[in-house]
Amino acid sequence: MLPFDDRDGLIWLDGQFVPWRDAKVHVLTHGLHYASAVFEGERAYNGTVFKMTEHHERLHGSARILGFEIPFSVAEIDRATDELLSRNGIVDGYVRPIAWRGSEMMGVSAQKNAIHLAIATWEWPAYYSPEARMQGIRMMFAPYRRPDPRTAPVHSKAAGLYMICTLSKHAAEAQGYNDALMLDWRGQIAEATGANVFLVQDGRIHTPTPDCFLDGITRRTVIELARQHGYEVVERALQPEELGQTQEVFITGTAAEVTPVREIGEYRFTPAEITLDLVEAYDALVKRSHKKAAAAAVSAA
Repeated sequence: MLPFDDRDGLIWLDGQFVPWRDAKVHVLTHGLHYASAVFEGERAYNGTVFKMTEHHERLHGSARILGFEIPFSVAEIDRATDELLSRNGIVDGYVRPIAWRGSEMMGVSAQKNAIHLAIATWEWPAYYSPEARMQGIRMMFAPYRRPDPRTAPVHSKAAGLYMICTLSKHAAEAQGYNDALMLDWRGQIAEATGANVFLVQDGRIHTPTPDCFLDGITRRTVIELARQHGYEVVERALQPEELGQTQEVFITGTAAEVTPVREIGEYRFTPAEITLDLVEAYDALVKRSHKKAAAAAVSAA
């Protein structure tokens, strides 16, 4: 696999387009030591990022939750992303903006640290192969739980919150699974390590209330699509034992898109009508949205 620190192309760093290999930070950067960083994960389809402005608005909101302001507006980040995709020749790919506290102060308190922002883009046509995606992925129960909102800034897409996700996904992969299902501090179903989760029970779609994890942009999009297709969507507390009365499970996220699940621990599911409808509806939405955007850009030119 090509390492991420040794590639051709450009990275946008603090307002400048920098050669990929030169986009570096000091080892005493506060964001590295104290996880004072926030980020987004975005997908480009046909050269255009899906719901880009929403992602960058959330990036700003995440930073404010962590107590800092990003020194570039949402509109500036949008423009930088579009230009970066163009300069790097990315048509279908992934976009990673990240903001962090710099190196001026090294300690828990970092009131005077400069705030930096970088954006990287790379080709990434699919998170799971088409075959694995439609077959359904295998999940185990994660060894870590989502924390109580009184103990962590759970509504920020903050780097530090992903430590337990990495540990849980590594544990799952070590046992031959694709991912892990995280419960919350109460023992209720929360999410996968990087995606939201939905359960289909007797024709109704159920999903956990996002009170201790991110209300994902893809999550909200899929809920809207489901309701447009006539499905009832219920947001509520979900107990893990309810998996025994569940016929279909799928996860949603920028990287995962809509991915069926065939196994969680001892529970088995079969990707069926509702899941497959939403897979097709989401795929059609992102392709249709970006065909329109591409056509508009050609007309404007």
